[in-house]
Order: sequence, then structure tokens, then C-alpha cells
Amino acid sequence: MKFVDYYKVLGVTPQATPEEIKKAYRRLARKYHPDVSKEPNAEARFKEIGEANEVLKDADKRAEYDQLRRYGGDGAEFRPPPGWQRRQGGAPGAGPGPGDFGGTQGFSEFFEEIFGRGAGTRRGPGAAPFQRRGEDIHYRLPVSLEDIARGASRQISVPVQEADARGMVRESTRTLKVSVPQGIADGGKIRLKGQGQAGTAGAGDLYLHIEYEAHPRFTVDGRDLRLVLPVAPWEAMLGARIEVPTLDGQVALSVPAQARDGQRLRLRGRGLPGEPPGDLYVELDIVVPRADTEAQRAAAAAMREAFPDFDPRTGW
Repeated sequence: MKFVDYYKVLGVTPQATPEEIKKAYRRLARKYHPDVSKEPNAEARFKEIGEANEVLKDADKRAEYDQLRRYGGDGAEFRPPPGWQRRQGGAPGAGPGPGDFGGTQGFSEFFEEIFGRGAGTRRGPGAAPFQRRGEDIHYRLPVSLEDIARGASRQISVPVQEADARGMVRESTRTLKVSVPQGIADGGKIRLKGQGQAGTAGAGDLYLHIEYEAHPRFTVDGRDLRLVLPVAPWEAMLGARIEVPTLDGQVALSVPAQARDGQRLRLRGRGLPGEPPGDLYVELDIVVPRADTEAQRAAAAAMREAFPDFDPRTGW
């Protein structure tokens, strides 16, 4: 029985990360897919690539393979260590999925000698293929604060891998209409059952990870919102009633007389929806106008004369 160097098959080093192994497999699987490849040995190479990925993508199989790798070299006879016994069956949930390697032609003698015939697609008359649930898909979904406040419907396109009747992997795109619940938290998840990768024991799930989009006016603090409101000096001094934006439209805010720069005012319940809903905190930013004309400079001088005892640096 010849030893198979799975790392060499995928063109990666024994120190390769799981992500590097996944990228190498996908690149080679596309290149040697029998339905599209012009290579004369495409189907055999595709099977070999899938078997290598089946071992190296699985942490337990890879660890066992690495232990045995020292007892064989690529193309050499495999000589297991003393006292070693091959597996008599695969672990629950092991085996290939359509997103990796499947088909009905089974695995090599080397693979079955190490992992047992139950670890992959069984060969022989009347043998049933090993059943495995498809992998879950995780997808980032950016959502505006307005849509979070109201709830929304979105159409998304998700890249998936599906297996045809021959067990061959195909890349495709699935388009779905998704309902975004009102008030869902930043980082919250929406689970779409059965919309993940296909598998012989059923499809995996699709998880949508909600991300709040940056807003030009509001910042988010939990369910509370924060807004900086520019005000004129006389609005802060005399008090004013100012229209301010919220996620539900404009509302009137009362700025008290003698308001200070940086002072925070609260609009209760005007934050993000929830139980209880958040609040909107409005921070006042007093903006000083320019004195460009003679009349404006005279008005500024008159204001200075009207406040002879005012010193902005008192206690500084």
C-alpha cells in the first residue's frame, strides 16, 4: 500500500493553516473539476484533491495523519508503527460533504486503511454513502439605523457550493429575501435554517451577522443614540426651541436658557427600539459666528460692553 502525501497533493506545507488549506483545495477543485477541466486526468485528480482536503480540513484526522506521516513518504510503502490498528469506523459527523469532496467512487486504499471505511464514502456492492450535514454559512449584513428602527426587508446574494447528481461540487449563488427584525442589536444573528451548504444528511444553516452602518449624525451606545446639535450663542443664552432629527423624523427640543457648551439633553424613548427603548442624548455645541461686517463688529462690541464682569477664564 502506497503512502499518500496529502500536503503535496494540495500544494501546501505541513505547517499550513486551515484557511490556507481551504483556499488551496478550492483553487485546485475548480481547476480539475471534471465538467470544466481540459486535463486528461481531471477526474482522478479531483478525487485525489478531495480526499486530501477531507483529511487535512478535519483537526482530528489531520492530527492522526501527522502522527503516521513519519512512517511513510510520498510514493513509498506505508509502514505503520508497532501496535497500531486502523480505525474500524468513522467518528459521528465525519466524512465528506458536497462543499468539499463527495461522489460515489470512494476513497483510496491508503485512506481507508488509516481511517476505516466508515470514515468516508463506502465502497462495495450495496454500500450506502456516509451521511453528513452540510456546513453552516456566516454572512455579514450591514443595516442602516433607520432600517433597524423600523424593521426592513433585504435581498441578499450568498455564494454557495452545491453538489450535482454525480456528487461533483459546483459554485453557485443563492438569492434570498431576508426580514430584518425591528431593534435587532449590533452583532445580533439571524438564522435561516437549511440555507447553508448542501449535505447528504441535509443542508446547513445560514447565519446573518448584523452590522450597524455608520450614520452621518447619530452614534450608537447600546440602545441609546447620541447627537451633536450646533446652537447659536443667543440660543444658549436665552433658550430656544429647535427642531432636531430622530430616526422617526423631526421633533422639537427645548434648549433651556443659560445652556452650557457640551451640555446634554435627553429625549426619552427616541433611541433604538427595545424593551425598554433607548434614549436620544443631544449634546449642545455652541457655535460662535464670524464678525465680518462693520455692523457685526459693532454688535459684538456692544455685547462686550453689556457684560463687563464676564470673564470666560474664571477658575481656569
